[in-house]
Order: sequence, then structure tokens, then C-alpha cells
Amino acid sequence: MTTTAQPNRLAHESSPYLLQHAHNPVDWFPWGEEALSRARAEQKPILVSIGYAACHWCHVMERESFEHEQIARVMNERFVCIKVDREERPDVDQVYMDAVQAMGVGGGWPLNVFLTPEAKPFYGGTYFPPRQWFELLQQVSNAYASAEHRPALDKSAEDFARVLRASDLEKYGVQTAAAGLSRRQWQKLLGSLEKRFDTTLGGTGKAPKFAMPVIWRFLLRAHALTGNHAARRQTELTLREMAWGGIYDQVGGGFARYSVDAEWLVPHFEKMAYDNGQLLSLYAEAYQLSQDELYRDVVAQTVAWLRRELTSPEGGFYASLDADSEGEEGKFYVFTLDELRAALGDEAPLAADYYHCTAVGNWEHGRNILHRRHSDHDFAQAHQLTPGVVAELVQGWREQLLSYRSQRVRPGLDDKILTGWNALLLRGLVDAYRAFHQPDYLQLALQNAEFIEQNLRRAGGGLWRTTKHGRATIPAFLEDYALLIDAYTALYEATFTESWLQRARELTEYVLRNFHDPTEPHFFYTDATAEALIARKKELFDNVIPSSNSIMAHNLLRLGTLLDVAQWRERAAAMLAAAQDLTVKEPQHLAGWASLYLSLLAPLAEVAIVGPEAEEFRRELSRHLLPNAVLAGTTAQSELPLLQGRGAVGGQTTIYVCYNHACQRPVTSVAEALAQLQAAKLPE
Repeated sequence: MTTTAQPNRLAHESSPYLLQHAHNPVDWFPWGEEALSRARAEQKPILVSIGYAACHWCHVMERESFEHEQIARVMNERFVCIKVDREERPDVDQVYMDAVQAMGVGGGWPLNVFLTPEAKPFYGGTYFPPRQWFELLQQVSNAYASAEHRPALDKSAEDFARVLRASDLEKYGVQTAAAGLSRRQWQKLLGSLEKRFDTTLGGTGKAPKFAMPVIWRFLLRAHALTGNHAARRQTELTLREMAWGGIYDQVGGGFARYSVDAEWLVPHFEKMAYDNGQLLSLYAEAYQLSQDELYRDVVAQTVAWLRRELTSPEGGFYASLDADSEGEEGKFYVFTLDELRAALGDEAPLAADYYHCTAVGNWEHGRNILHRRHSDHDFAQAHQLTPGVVAELVQGWREQLLSYRSQRVRPGLDDKILTGWNALLLRGLVDAYRAFHQPDYLQLALQNAEFIEQNLRRAGGGLWRTTKHGRATIPAFLEDYALLIDAYTALYEATFTESWLQRARELTEYVLRNFHDPTEPHFFYTDATAEALIARKKELFDNVIPSSNSIMAHNLLRLGTLLDVAQWRERAAAMLAAAQDLTVKEPQHLAGWASLYLSLLAPLAEVAIVGPEAEEFRRELSRHLLPNAVLAGTTAQSELPLLQGRGAVGGQTTIYVCYNHACQRPVTSVAEALAQLQAAKLPE
């Protein structure tokens, strides 16, 4: 296998994933009209290959097949070959992932799909070993050129295209819920999710296990608003097992994408911005509920990792770190026992016990994925130490191991900056600031928000999807808008700086103009002004990032309450009603909608803080998890609807707790406001 010295068209792209393929002997095109026109003009089938920079099996297929001269020759002669970075073009990925799944093939990356010159899919799959790939290329091209098989192939492509054009609601035969929200339906929803709990090791189901923060944030809300103990118990079990496992980087902080086993031990080592942003929010909210110091430690270490390894000099957050270094998965992160001894000296035996590091190892070539199976308290008791001494030891071990590890060849960095993923990290930092009141968390969040404003806003009020080296490209998708609106709303509630609320309003109005579907309450994934694909999709189901439509519905409810826009609140309710029956049946795939169900079932509190100590009161309130409350505040006067006509009683800072425009007695202490909020909880 060899690579050509002559670069292909991908050399002109900015995506690190596309640039990784720029010297393949394959004559790759980026997705765009040049490639599609070539296919139509030459009447060749299209091969679209989709992946991302941190994808391990994408690298494997590149080495085995795309760098292979003979395989590349067949690809070049018989196909128009297109490479797509799924993180830059999630719209293209959505369409062809749905197509492959409609073919009965399990999804994943690399995703390789064969299309007609009109970009309609007729066959596809994921990773193929080189011999199988070579044979498949020949079979597909022969079938496409065959007068006998071509009509059936074209019909299949047309049938798949028709399926792709149907919305998820149409495909599943879902009707708008005839009945309203009910406690009985809510209990059914929660019971369906509970059946999937792994009550021994945490998470849901069996291996592989993804963190899926959207599920656990929903369950935290279920406990906070109803007192459901099973929801809290399973969430805390999951958070502990993840924090103790190999999926969490015990040395440097931050979480890997998923665990290949049920024990959370063996990660798929890439670290993604989107996971870690959501996990910052999750662990911060769990701390607000429980005050567990493990959660504080996870957040602090993850923010330190984010600042150290994923933050650009200008304040943007990069996309991901690769799983591989020096051609081996996980090599950067694992330790042999001898390496642990070299790094820690006389303290190595104690550290080896703490991190379960042995001479045999639990990973390839006698290496160890460092992990824990005990609390610091239990470890201290077992070794006749105090918890304070253990905490000091662990901090020292981390610093020494991090220094030792820094001498290694680092995993590849995907240094593109994505709007939606930055918004998740921005929200995570805001949630961490609210839980822990660390000023540097807010400083990092504000730095990022200003970066987004300076680099990712388009003329006309819209957003760009991505930027790199000062060049912003690709119109943003619903995911980007929804996540940024959510982050800006949270930033307002954490600072009472009204400009962030105004920006959230502007972006919401843009979504309503440019992503609206007059036939359904849900929004399209792509902007009305964006490139038209063979299908304009809507995102209903959660993935590792919650459904963009569920996030947008939450935004409309919260902003509609903060800004008193009744039509927005009504739109949120209509969006849930359209997905309600499906949410009750399949909550594990629609946890974002399940959270909205609870937000509409329980009374939504409107909390207004007015007076000279508004910021201090806000800070004190933020020590508590208040998932079904919106906060507005001012030290002076404000035109915000929730603050109009409300003043500081007797010159004292006053809190107004209201529900549906009906207010409780104004109070002048946080303790009294919390009592009013607790009184509105739903019974379990």
C-alpha cells in the first residue's frame, strides 16, 4: 500500500478529516456541485464516504483501502468518489445514514454509500476489509453497467429516496396526541425507561455503552420535580461508574466517546467536544442535587482538560482529539506498571493499587487503562490513611503522570471549531459556574461566547457552522441554532446580562423564519437558504446530542416565558404533542422530549429577583437544582416582562415566584423562595 505524492482536491479543504485523505491515490472530491455534475455528465455512480477525524475505523479503512493503489484505481475508473466530514456536513450524513439503515444495515462510521448520478442511494454499509471492499466495488460497478440489473437498481434508488423524504412522524405513523399530558402517561414513560437500566454497572442496556447525558439529565429532573428515588439512584450509580472507569481520563480529565464494554473500563479513546460539554452540565447539576465531591472533581478536571487541550488562543473550542497516536488506538493514554514506577517512584505501589495497574495489564501489550473501583474514603480506610491525605496523593499522582504522558506523541487534534459543539461547552461551563461559583468558569464561558459572536455570526442574523484559521464556512444547521439559543439563555440566567437574552431572541426569530415547516410543528434541520439535498430532513430522535427539535422546543418554552411570547410557548406544546405518543413508547430514544413532557406537566416557575443584592441572591439560588424555573433579575430597572412592575419591597432585594402569571407572596430571602418552589413539586 502506498500513497501518492500528488495531492487530490481535498488538499484545498480546511477540514482535518478531509485533509487526512488529501494524499490518497483516490481521486476524491469534496461534497459539492463539481462532483455531482461530473457524475451526471459521465453517468457514473457516486461513492460517498463519510467519517470524521477522530474515528478509529475510518483510519483503518483509509490505510487498508484508500491508500491501496489497485483499489484506488478501481474507485477512480468506475466511480465519482466524494469524501464528507460528517461533523461539517451533518445534513449529508443524516440523509445517507438514514438510507443505509433503511437498507437494513446497522449504522456507523466510516459510512460508505453508493448513489446514482442524481445522488439517490442504492447500496451502502460501514467498514469493509480491503478484499471485501475490492470485490464490492467490482460487483456494484458491474451491476450498475448491466442492462439486466440497472432498471432494478434505479427503482431501488427511487424507492429509498421516497422513504427519505418522509418525516419521522410519517414513517412511524405517529399522530398528534389526542389526549393531553397526564400523570398516568408520565409514569408509563418513566417505567419504560427503568426497564432498560443496568442496576449493577450503571447506564442502560449492555455493551457498548455511551454516556448519553440527555437521559441522565432527564432523570435528574424527574427526581428533582417528583422525588422519584429510582431515577436518582440510577443516575448517581451511572455517574459514579463512569467517573471511576476508563471512559474517564483518570490522569488528564475529560471523557472518551464511549465504552466498548459494560463496565465502562475500555473506552473508544477519542474525546469529543460534544460529549464533554454535556457531561459538564450533567455532573454540575448532579452536584447541585447531592453535593457529592466526586462530581466537583470531575468537573474541575474536565474544565482543566478543556482549557489545556481543546481551547484555541482566540477562545473557540476545537472539535476533538483522536483515538490513535503512532498508529495505535489508546497508546497515548495507557501505562505499563514499569511506566507507572518510572513516573511515580516510591509512591508507585500505592498508586498502582488505586488505579488497578498490574504487570499483566488490562489492555494490549501489558498496558493498563487506569481506573478505579472504590471511593477515596474506602481507599483511605483500606490503607489506614485519612481522606485528606488520599486527596493530596491523588492530586500529586495526576500531575506527575500528566507530565510523564506529555512527553509522548500526542493524538491528532481536529482543530475546526463547530458552532453547536461550542454551544454545548459554553452551556456546560455556565452550568459549572452556577453550581460551583468558580469565576474562571464564567470567564472561559464569556470568552467563548464572544468568540462565537465575532467569528460565527453571518450577515442577516444567521450563523456559520464551522470556522478554522479565521475562515467561516457552511451555513449552520438547526442543531447549531438550538444549542446556541439554549447556551445564551443560560448565560443570561447566570449573569443577568440582558444582551445575551436579546441575542437568543434574535436567533430564535431567525429559526422561525428559515426552518419553519407549514405542515408540521417541527423544524427542518437545514436552512431554507441552504443547498438542497434529495431530502430535507427533520431531527426528532436523540443521538449522542439531543434532538435539535426537542432543544428548540425547550427554547421556545423558556424564552417564551422569559420574554412573555405566548405563541412560542404554544409552539413548544404543539411540538411535544406531535411527538408525545412516540416519546411515551420509546423514551430511551427521546429523552429530550421526555424532559419537555415533565416541564409542561409540572408548573414552570417564573422567578424574578429585584434589588441591590440580585446577583448574590441569584448565586445562592444556583446552589440548588431548579430544572423547571426561569430566572430573571436586575439591580435597577428593566424592560423585561418578568421584571416590569416589580420592585424591591422596602428597599430590600425581593424575589417573586410566579406560575402562569400568578405570583406567590413576594419574599426577601432565598430560603423563603426555595420553600415556595418546593411546594410546587409534583407528588411521586
